[in-house]
Amino acid sequence: MPPDEVWLRHMLDAARKVITFSHGRSRTDLESDEQLALAIVRLLEIVGEAAKQVSAGSRTAHPEIPWREIAGTRDRLIHGYFDVDLDVVWSIVTRDMPGLVASVESILRPNP
Repeated sequence: MPPDEVWLRHMLDAARKVITFSHGRSRTDLESDEQLALAIVRLLEIVGEAAKQVSAGSRTAHPEIPWREIAGTRDRLIHGYFDVDLDVVWSIVTRDMPGLVASVESILRPNP
């Protein structure tokens, strides 16, 4: 498996888990369920770290993925410690993760 494929699979696995963990949940659940919030934040960190490892060539070839924003989110989560904005996290979960999953699945899908 080429290295970029490995990183893309890590992104996909973590993003799918974010969607699974948040299914049927609400923004207020992030406040009341610390385990949920910590799990989702950690998974978003993994998505971001894996995105940073994808080669520049692959990132350029797939501009539909907001690589810089994903990496920046990872950096803010890793270095933000206790300043994580759960409104932003929930927005990423509900608005960005489904599209990211679809885009990465499309990249990984074998071309006929």
